[in-house]
Amino acid sequence: MLRQTFLFLSRHQKLRRWFETSSQAHKLTSRFVAGETLEEVMRVVKELQGAGTLSTLDHLGENVTTEQEAETSRKFCEEALTAIAASGLPATISIKLTQLGLDLGDEVCRRNVDTLVAKAHAMGSRVEVDMESSEYVDRTLNLVQHFQREYGCMRSVLQAYLFRTDEDVRRMCALGVPIRLCKGAYKEPPEIAYPKKSDVDVRYLQLAVMLLDEGAYPAMATHDPRMIDGILAHAARSGRKPHEFEFQMLYGVRRDLQKMLVQQGFRLRLYVPYGDSWYPYFMRRLAERPANAFFVAKNMLHS
Repeated sequence: MLRQTFLFLSRHQKLRRWFETSSQAHKLTSRFVAGETLEEVMRVVKELQGAGTLSTLDHLGENVTTEQEAETSRKFCEEALTAIAASGLPATISIKLTQLGLDLGDEVCRRNVDTLVAKAHAMGSRVEVDMESSEYVDRTLNLVQHFQREYGCMRSVLQAYLFRTDEDVRRMCALGVPIRLCKGAYKEPPEIAYPKKSDVDVRYLQLAVMLLDEGAYPAMATHDPRMIDGILAHAARSGRKPHEFEFQMLYGVRRDLQKMLVQQGFRLRLYVPYGDSWYPYFMRRLAERPANAFFVAKNMLHS
């Protein structure tokens, strides 16, 4: 019930406008959002690198409605790549295709993404493509495949809760596309996605094993200790070396697990969001894990 409530609130435009213009919002979001400006997020990225943690930068935004908005989003991402190159840090960027004009047509989106992927390729970095709701999966994977063939520096997210994902994993692995595996954060009908968390957990581990066996430098996006234990156990059995895969976690979530993985010598990359369009992202983080909501409530009581 709590998850569904937060997912509903993530689409509530009036509440979004209030939150994103509230002077008190920073106290609630600073745990999960690294800042509103590129300068703020780069300070965080440098601190994380100093602690042995990799980063992927996400300038928040999605479902733009005009080509001008899509171009503006592209420019923010270009600036992030420029800052990464100037810093010399092994960071990447993460993008949502609706942020770059996918709702306006594949060609609009393709032009914007091409600029970013070409730049990332030239500087030896990578573009990681977030997966959005199920209606975008086919178009997203088609564009990822196209740019992987052209530049070879893509990674795509796949969501374990969708019934189709095992087929998508096999197809992407056969094409040499690196995958970031997550459980899934959107509300989907039971006809196409597992509604029960226990079923998603089982499926996640099955897909993680498949990626460890067949995938090119897979990334396991999870904060669940049971998933991490299962992944590490299979990696040991299959001979996967620590540098041949990585874990990914969200900035500000399960810092204890983050520290443990780094101390044990495993690669960890944090998904580091920034920008002023943070509300949908923030609400989905609350939906994913009740402990996040309790953390925010505690901050509200002490503010």
